[in-house]
Amino acid sequence: QVQLVESGGGLVQPGGSLRLACVASGRTFSRTAMAWFRQAPGKEREFVAAIRYSGGSTYYADSVKGRFSISKDNAKNTLYLQMNSLKPEDTAVYYCAASDAGASYRPSDYNYWGQGTQVTVSS
Repeated sequence: QVQLVESGGGLVQPGGSLRLACVASGRTFSRTAMAWFRQAPGKEREFVAAIRYSGGSTYYADSVKGRFSISKDNAKNTLYLQMNSLKPEDTAVYYCAASDAGASYRPSDYNYWGQGTQVTVSS
């Protein structure tokens, strides 16, 4: 069993930055693939970024490539999402997820989810 708790969301102006964090507990974090998803009102949950359990490979949605960076600190059991050059279309609830099956862009491949943190990009 894995418990995930996100933090770091908030209101930011276009062009600004935020760093989200997700603290995991309950099992060996270093052996779990992790990802960030987001969901805007009236839309389906969409993939943002993923990282393999080793931390050696990362994957990004085209919409965030070059602006967002995913990383993990196994010693702190924490996953991060650094978000730069934020745009209004990045506004959504951001979710942290963990997978026993490896890194994937499909929400259905993730066994565990956090409660989400709101990110609002607006002037």
